[in-house]
Amino acid sequence: MAKRASGMAHIIVVGNEKGGAGKSTVSMHVATALARMGHKVSALDLDLRQRTFGRYSDNRQSFLKESGLDLPSPRCHELPEVNAADLQPGENVYDHRLSAAVAELEPNNDFILIDCPGSHTRLSQVAHSLADTLITPLNDSFIDFDLLAHIDASGDKITGPSVYSEMVWSARQLRAQAGLPPIDWVVVRNRMGAQRMVNKDKMERAIKNLSKRIGFRIAPGFNERVIFRELFPRGLTLLDLKDIGVKQLNISNIAARQELRDLIKALKLPGVDPDF
Repeated sequence: MAKRASGMAHIIVVGNEKGGAGKSTVSMHVATALARMGHKVSALDLDLRQRTFGRYSDNRQSFLKESGLDLPSPRCHELPEVNAADLQPGENVYDHRLSAAVAELEPNNDFILIDCPGSHTRLSQVAHSLADTLITPLNDSFIDFDLLAHIDASGDKITGPSVYSEMVWSARQLRAQAGLPPIDWVVVRNRMGAQRMVNKDKMERAIKNLSKRIGFRIAPGFNERVIFRELFPRGLTLLDLKDIGVKQLNISNIAARQELRDLIKALKLPGVDPDF
């Protein structure tokens, strides 16, 4: 991994190894928020099978074209093809495809957002080593907590790291060897219930304890809302509603927009106004 020159794009990787945590929703909202703030944003979807983020982006372009709208948007790119015959023995074709994509996009963008699949793949592993900021969405349950670390039956004692945490640790080591700054790892808590419950309190204590042990920050995410399912077919985000003619937002939509603002502020991305 070669050291990147100053002035190159800041790379945001959205990843974990579990589906259903809201990775693509977080990816599209973060990328679109940055684009609407005037930043040049490109994106890569590394889930080559499901392509949820890629389809979200395709839906957006189709809807904007049909509606005659021109809204700030991230540009989603495909990984370039690589001729396997040009590879040296032992070299991985996926490494070269991702490296070629990032090398092409870095000089001309402020941010590159990479959405990883909800499983362990070679592409995801390499992407994590490229991350300046790593966002890991996590549903507020101990099922998802197991993604980060194993915990005892009481829910109070951490017994060891998970394979995903170990992968992030390996990515951090690779960056250190390459002379790159450390990964700013941010765990985003999604689908948090409004009521205080024993399980929620245990989750909060466990995540705070683990954050100190393995080195990540905690950021607020999105609550479960119908609006997110409604936006996907048109490729829209919470920030686009007024532009498509929604004159008055309901209380749930207003709260969701505030959640997005809180998330962007918590990420502390370089050159980003936290009060957009």
